[in-house]
Amino acid sequence: MQRPGLREMTAFAAVAERRSFAKAALELGVSRSALSETIQALEERLGVRLLNRTTRSVAPTAAGERLLERMQPLLADFSAAIDDIGAFRDRPAGRLRLTVPPPAARWVLAPLIARFLRQYPEIQIEISVDPALVDIVAERFDAGIRGGERVARDMIGMRLTGDLRVLVFAAPSYLARRPAPATPHDLKAHDCIRIQVGGGRLLPWMFERKGKRLEVAVEGTLVTNDLDFALQAALQGIGLIQLPDDQVAPYVEAGQLVPLLEDWALRGGGLYLYHSSRRQVPPALKALIDFLRSHRPRGA
Repeated sequence: MQRPGLREMTAFAAVAERRSFAKAALELGVSRSALSETIQALEERLGVRLLNRTTRSVAPTAAGERLLERMQPLLADFSAAIDDIGAFRDRPAGRLRLTVPPPAARWVLAPLIARFLRQYPEIQIEISVDPALVDIVAERFDAGIRGGERVARDMIGMRLTGDLRVLVFAAPSYLARRPAPATPHDLKAHDCIRIQVGGGRLLPWMFERKGKRLEVAVEGTLVTNDLDFALQAALQGIGLIQLPDDQVAPYVEAGQLVPLLEDWALRGGGLYLYHSSRRQVPPALKALIDFLRSHRPRGA
């Protein structure tokens, strides 16, 4: 029997880890049909089924789980070896996979990513925008961005922002129709724009005063899972919105949004870029870390 090669093993690991041919094909840069043919040929060569397939799901068989468990560290070592060779290049190159929540994508990466790619044209970045906390090792991401309190202790983190100060904001046109709330409990009589995250969960509206936290069940006519859309709706006076103040500072300075309930601001840790401590930092990731460190706001 001719032994399978690295291409087949990489294809199998991608499908087994993602539980999806479509997602694995996108990651590998091949068509879904070509990937399916590769897996089918691999199973025929080995004489054993590795994946159970239905119209809605893909999952490893017992044999597939065993193979995946043995292959994951080998593929990680292979990737690390390629990264080590890349260190001898004159300029960092290769692909970076990042997982970031929507606010970090919008307000941290978006203003800087074009400048970074111009500085390092041989680096390709894949950014997965996901509010859920992702296991970057299992999902084979090079790094992630999350709030400091959500970064696992076995990760290496670098602070990107200062501590967050979350406030309620309203457009002047909204306040022209409705009186500003004096306390968080007054929000129950207001239209509040609510943000929906994974699984249909609504982000809670939290407040803090004298060390005590308060959650208020708000209502409103608009619910969305798109933060940019929610912000635009707030700017148009549709309702109140709760966001970190540094993310809307330009709109406040321009008079387009007014901060409310400042005595009840919720304070939290800043955003961190983090990566696994189990492997040497690839040159492309090191270039991104150094770039973001040089562009951090003062006090971060």
